This record gives sequence, C-alpha cells and structure tokens, in this order.
Amino acid sequence: MSANAPVNPPRGMRDFLPAEKAVRESTLAVIRREFARFGYQEIETPAIEELDRLVGEHGGENEKLIFRILKRNLEEGASESQGLADLGLRFDLTVPLSRFYATHRAKLPDVFRSIQIGPVWRAERPQKGRFRQFTQCDLDILGEPSVIAEIELVTATLHTLFALGIADTTVRLNDRRILTALLRHCGFPAEEWGRTLIALDKLDKVGIAGVRAELEARGHAAEAISRLVDAMEPLAAGSMDLAGLSAFAGRFGVSEELVANLSTIAAGIEGTSVPGRVAFDPSLVRGMGYYTGPIFEVHHPAGAGSIAGGGRYDGMIGRFAGSDTPACGFSIGFERIIELARLEAPGATRRIALVYASEVPPARVVKLQYELASQGHVVRIVARPKKLAKTLERLLESGYGEFAFVEAGTTSIAELAFKPIR
Repeated sequence: MSANAPVNPPRGMRDFLPAEKAVRESTLAVIRREFARFGYQEIETPAIEELDRLVGEHGGENEKLIFRILKRNLEEGASESQGLADLGLRFDLTVPLSRFYATHRAKLPDVFRSIQIGPVWRAERPQKGRFRQFTQCDLDILGEPSVIAEIELVTATLHTLFALGIADTTVRLNDRRILTALLRHCGFPAEEWGRTLIALDKLDKVGIAGVRAELEARGHAAEAISRLVDAMEPLAAGSMDLAGLSAFAGRFGVSEELVANLSTIAAGIEGTSVPGRVAFDPSLVRGMGYYTGPIFEVHHPAGAGSIAGGGRYDGMIGRFAGSDTPACGFSIGFERIIELARLEAPGATRRIALVYASEVPPARVVKLQYELASQGHVVRIVARPKKLAKTLERLLESGYGEFAFVEAGTTSIAELAFKPIR
C-alpha cells in the first residue's frame, strides 16, 4: 500500500469522530432510559451465531446478506459443498433473541420484556443511507399472546421517539395474513409468496407499474400478476380507514376477527394519548419472512422511509426451543433517527471548557473540573494556547458551548467567568 493511499474503513463501514460518537451515545442513553420505564430489561447476545441458526426459512432476503466466517483449520482443497463456513455475523437482533430465549427461558419470567441494542451486519452493496454495519435498538415481548403486546410496544416506541424530540409520527398497521390471503386469491402458489411480497413491498417506491414489471421479470404467471395488479389499485393511495380496510380484506376471505384485532390495536395505541397518529395500510409488507400476524412501521415527514418497524413472529422461537412461544417486537432504525434526534432534541447538560494558564498548579485545575463535573456538567480542561480562536473552534465542533479562563489566582469555581463559545 502506498504511503499516500487513503486509509478509510471498508466500504459500508464508518468511523465516528468524538462529537458524532457523543451524539450517538446520548441518543442511546435516552432510548435505554425510556424503554426501561416500561419494565423492559436489557440483554446482550454475541455478534456471531452458528450459521445454521441464522439461515432458515424465516429470514427472507437478508439471509442472502450474511457475512460468513470461514472455519478454522480448513483442509487444503476443501470445496464449497463441504461447507467452508460454520459461523456468521448476525443480520438482525431477532434471531439471536430467539436463540437466547430458548437457551435461558427457565431463568426468565413467563412474559419477558427485552431490550437489545447493538451492531448488526449485512453484506449488501453500500449506498446512501445503507450501511454494512449499523446499530439496531430492539424492544420485544416474549410469551404474551394478546394484543397488549402490540399496543405496549408501539406506545413505548412512540413515547421514546417523542422523548428524543421526534414528533409528528404516523404508525402504519397491517397483518401479514391479509397479504397471504391476497396472494392466495390471486393464484400465487405458497412457495412464491416470499418473492412476490418482496416485489409488493416496493409499491410506494416504484408504483403499480414497477411492481408488475418486477413480477413479470421474475417469471410469475401472467394471470396471477393481472389479478394482483387489479387488486392493488386501492392500495396506491396508501393508508385507509377501518371501513376501507374491512372492505379490502373482505374481498379475499379475511375474517372479520382479524380486522377487529387490528382495530383493537389502533384504538389501544390512540387511547394512551401518546403522540402520533395510526393508519391502516394493507400494502405494508416488512421484509422479514418470520412475521406471522400484525406488522407495523413508524414514519416521519423528515425521515427517508420508516424510522421504526416490527411485528408479531410467533413461529420463530419454536425453531430453537421445539415449541412455539408468542413473540412480538419493535426496532428503532437508529441510523435513521439519529439526525432527527440531533436536530430536535435539545441537550440540557452544560458543556464547559476550562482554559488554564501555564502557571496554574495542575491539581487546582483538576479540582475545579471535579467540582463542576460533580454538579452534572461536562467539563474539559485545556492548556491556554497562543492562538485561542482555533482551540475554541475545535471545542465548538466537539459540542462545548462555554469556556472560562483559569488564572494563577483562581481558587474556586465562584471566581470563574463563563463565556459562550461563538
């Protein structure tokens, strides 16, 4: 490598400067604090899982994006058919949580409320707003079969977003069983549902014509495509009210009970008075194949796509535990909300720089720093440079808003004169 060559991180990965890292950590602290207010407990799972646990029938397209880890001590000449990899980096936090619950359920309450926050990895093509490593913030309820899980998860998430200064949100609701009933009615065989839903998920981006073109390119039956396109016409307008949803779902044999279930969820969320509106959207798909019932997303006018999403996945834990456990989860898209939170969530902590003269004893400077820090402020000590302007500029970039000179005669914080950094 040339000495002058750039030494950037791998494509799709990022470094974070101190100011960026501080914003991320303060945002995560709010998320942890507000999630915990609703009785959730934080767990941690490994970044690596056994490959056969990550690869299964429920992960959808993301399973194709797993970073696989080569086995150690591979024999020379080993072929792909012999299996070169036995481990992989997790592509989400739900599969590891399901494995975690199956391992530790004897030590957990009958209804377990979980917080899980950490990095995940997807081996996809990097592009604007899409990274190979990113942070997920998951909230899950395991062991609760009733809609109280959906209502609580959405309420807790909207509350947390509001605590970050993110208001004016809309929750879109749907149920995967409405979508499968639609595909069954149109004549798509069950083995094609997964790929068909991937195309349908792009309706808001490419329109009905784009969905038709993708289905045709995938080789689906022309008659089934035509029926689906005709059925999708009411979906082009986006969300519906309850009457519209009931009429739409009823065309495909969806039970009134299922629609009433979604109505109960919507009414429960709105009944909490949490900021945010609720809308029914039968075009909502969600990418993961493990969803079995209600699904939901949160959208914000300033966000690109959804800023949070989730749903019920009652069949996932059975893969690991041998018997199904009711499960429902919601994930905040941390990389998508970080800019919204930075712009809209004011920080209450004073960030102060103490600029000290060379003749001031070091112990005295640290004592002043400690006293200010003990009051809840963030305090950095800086030796006074010959040219102050550049130092103040760097402090401002790092999030510091005030500074004070510590002179030889300064002995207490009461003698400090704080000035804004402009």
